[in-house]
Amino acid sequence: MTGLDRRTFLGAVGAAGLTTVLGSHLANASEQTCGPKGTGAIYVSSYTSSGHGLDVAHRDAATNAVVVDRTIPGVSNASWFDISADRKTLYVTNEDENGQISALSLTDPAKPKLLNKKSAKGQHPTHLCVHSSQKYVLAANYSSGSVVVLPILAGGKLGDVVDLAQHKGAERAAHAHQVVNDPTGKWVLSVDLGADSVYVYKLDVATGKLKLNQQLKLPSGAGPRHLVFHPNGRYAYILGELRAEVTVAAWNPATGKLTAGQVVKAVPAGTPGEQYPGEITTSKDGKFVYASVRGSDTIASFGVGEDGKSLTLLNNAPVGGVYPRHITLDPTESWFYVSSDKSGTLSWLPRDPTTGLPGAVAGKLALPQVNSVFFA
Repeated sequence: MTGLDRRTFLGAVGAAGLTTVLGSHLANASEQTCGPKGTGAIYVSSYTSSGHGLDVAHRDAATNAVVVDRTIPGVSNASWFDISADRKTLYVTNEDENGQISALSLTDPAKPKLLNKKSAKGQHPTHLCVHSSQKYVLAANYSSGSVVVLPILAGGKLGDVVDLAQHKGAERAAHAHQVVNDPTGKWVLSVDLGADSVYVYKLDVATGKLKLNQQLKLPSGAGPRHLVFHPNGRYAYILGELRAEVTVAAWNPATGKLTAGQVVKAVPAGTPGEQYPGEITTSKDGKFVYASVRGSDTIASFGVGEDGKSLTLLNNAPVGGVYPRHITLDPTESWFYVSSDKSGTLSWLPRDPTTGLPGAVAGKLALPQVNSVFFA
């Protein structure tokens, strides 16, 4: 990422005057994983100017520290990962002005090999997801405000884009920040920060064409960034970036419709300054929701009530870094791993299995412009 930080501008002009700002600055990637996990490898993305891009790492069994083993060449401005169901292919966004999506072979998960790259037909693709059919990769182009569909070819390579859905903001330029499957695999959802909306699409698996089913409009200036589903599949939690809040939405998989409900703050009342939350995730048992909060540099922990219908903010724990863009739980859910791009640090914190809360920072790794961590 180059140029003046987008968040600095946002704090200066406020939500009412974002048209020029959001149209001219880049997205920050964060995490919602669509594919299965289990190769044992860890992949870390950083922006290319850091000298890393895509790193392959492992976790030290004694300390739980992330140890970088090698950097994979030829993957520029890596920001987001997903993996095929057979765990043979890794897909990565290249968050460039002329955005691309890279496909890498995982024949040896410790040494991914670039298969090919394809244009994302837009600027700064910040998120992608392997469709549940395993026939397509869908990507969200932040600066262009669009969602694209790329076919998966034999051997995991990508074909050219077969469809493009263009978003349009009512008050500001559209900025698609995420695209995911719903838990049933029947629907595709895209969160758009500029349009203050979540779009729900039906994908024709035969043709790769998207058909809009719903546009859930949130209040002006909410700036939704990412969403995550409760494990029961009946609720989605939509994280606001421009407002530090989470919107709980009921999900009807039969109709492909979201209904907005409770809105809960991601920081205690009276917390000073702009916050700009980054990532949201849930525990596997559905009892907790977590969000990274840039500004206070914390993990916000929420308790889940009413089988997913309600959230309660429990606490905000320091992450040991500045501007935590991305958080993830390891596969055992015993540790949080946090990428803080402004401090260039990847930190790890233990998770209490009973309370669900993060403990004190246990360690850090220096990684300039670190973006996200993916346990494959």
